[in-house]
Amino acid sequence: MPPRLNPTLRQRRIGTELRKMREAAGLPTGILSRALGIDRTQVSQIEAAKVGVSPERLRSFAAACKCMNEPLIDALEVMVQERSKGWWEEYRGTIPDGFLEIAELEKSAAGLVQWVVTHMPGPCQTISYASSTFGRLIPPLPRHELEARTTFRMQRKADLRRDQKPITCFIYESVLWTRFGGTPILVEQLDSLIEDSEQPWMTIRVVPFDIHTFPGAVENLVHAIGAVPELDTIEVESSRGPVYVDAASELASYRAIFERTESLALSESSSRDLIRKIARNL
Repeated sequence: MPPRLNPTLRQRRIGTELRKMREAAGLPTGILSRALGIDRTQVSQIEAAKVGVSPERLRSFAAACKCMNEPLIDALEVMVQERSKGWWEEYRGTIPDGFLEIAELEKSAAGLVQWVVTHMPGPCQTISYASSTFGRLIPPLPRHELEARTTFRMQRKADLRRDQKPITCFIYESVLWTRFGGTPILVEQLDSLIEDSEQPWMTIRVVPFDIHTFPGAVENLVHAIGAVPELDTIEVESSRGPVYVDAASELASYRAIFERTESLALSESSSRDLIRKIARNL
């Protein structure tokens, strides 16, 4: 089978976790390949997600690395056995791959925690607000691409609502005042945000201007909670596309940022009151 040209986010994460196992065991690629009875090039290709790995090979890999973390091995086996293509694949070639990876990350997560400082969380955006955020780009997107991105975001939103997986959104107050598309669109968005905050599976909490210190993250973050803590992922939003963080030390750092953000955020009821107040003032 020829090597994969464009491994998915899930496939890359499997390879990354296998590489972490090997490195934790202090095994050079050559020694591990001999233990598995395969060529060392194949080990490298597995870790780079250029080729797949069977459940049996996964467990042989873990055993050779003396990995005793059974919950992690079991979770990786579930990922290996996942063969179905997600709904987002129909957009491949139409919008940037980074958008597809975000949808894949959301679908596989057990829950999501977001921190936003620039615009409303994706799972909460109205169609008018979403279209306005994409419409502000310079140079402007062609109409067909603008419509494709907006439709894709709405489909992501609908998919999350069908699953009703736990979502917590920490929103910096400036987001509630920023007019993408004008005041009427923002008012509509704020009304929708209040409705979302009353859903049992969604938590909306605002970090107000008058906190004694800024929480720490100056970019939008998504904490995708994995089946086990080792499979957590942090998505850092950038103008060039998403950046994914999965190193243990970095995950610990971002978890601390989210904990501090949570300690500074208003309660759910106080957040709703502030959102209503801002909507009235607008």
